Amino acid sequence: MADVENIVLEHLRQIRGGIERLQDDMREVKQRLGQLEEQSASVSRRIDRLDERLDRVERRLELVN
Repeated sequence: MADVENIVLEHLRQIRGGIERLQDDMREVKQRLGQLEEQSASVSRRIDRLDERLDRVERRLELVN
């Protein structure tokens, strides 16, 4: 009976270790996703500024009505 308990405990330890690795991986994924979101927002702001600048240039050159 002790062998069965040891086997169960060993499996539970392995499961716990697997869960801990998954938690670490999820933390990393969330961190990286946050960084991607920040970069995407930065690119979007830059595109918006370029669009505004282009509109201003077109108005000054009277290329638009």
